Amino acid sequence: MRYFLEIAYDGTRFHGWQVQPNALTVQEVLEDSLSKMLREPISTTGSGRTDTGVHASQQFVHFDTEQLLDPQHVVFRLNRILPNDIAALNLYLVTDEAHARYDAFARTYHYHITLRKDPFKRYHAWYHSRPLDIAKMNEAAAILLKYEDFTTFSKVKGDTKHYRCEMYEATWKQEGEELLFTISANRFLRGMVRLVVGTLVDVGRGKLSVQEFEKIIASQDRSRSSAAAPSEGLFLAKVEYPENIFQKITQTKI
Repeated sequence: MRYFLEIAYDGTRFHGWQVQPNALTVQEVLEDSLSKMLREPISTTGSGRTDTGVHASQQFVHFDTEQLLDPQHVVFRLNRILPNDIAALNLYLVTDEAHARYDAFARTYHYHITLRKDPFKRYHAWYHSRPLDIAKMNEAAAILLKYEDFTTFSKVKGDTKHYRCEMYEATWKQEGEELLFTISANRFLRGMVRLVVGTLVDVGRGKLSVQEFEKIIASQDRSRSSAAAPSEGLFLAKVEYPENIFQKITQTKI
């Protein structure tokens, strides 16, 4: 049987999501905890990979087991094992073919900026002391929806086969000294959101015009994007799936 596990985590002390040698990752800790709880080796597949220091308020993983699981009981037991910076939120029984990565049809990221130095947000927002022109940043962000090829905002490394993304939303909102960028698409390239944010902030600072921002996208030239925004402000906020992959659990053992 296949299950989707919904989790959240503070990525501050982790070297990203994916297991890697000689580095602590969210996936490693989660798999160790699941294996301990279920008393069998558990391997997980995530809806996507987050980089070092990036957080997730909603992330999904899938794993397989022959055990019929009680969602509430599993979430309760798993949270007793997991460290305080990782939380299990929900467990869902899904169809055997359901895939946490490939079946997701939309992903949403949030990026947080604070214009006032706040020691309590130092690991969860980018402190930017200079004023930013939010209207210009929104004007530039809207241009993203006109394009499908985002080579400009991609990293060279990786196994990416193409650089096309279908963009659904890209907007900035300001409440007092807090800025929130929301960006949604069917998929994102490695490092893409932080490169987009860094370049949009340069528009807000007056270093780039809106017209120059569009030329940068159209150029498909990685060297023309601005420096990536810091990782601490970035959150994977929402992952969406078709309803028909979820199944009802009629009886449970664990």
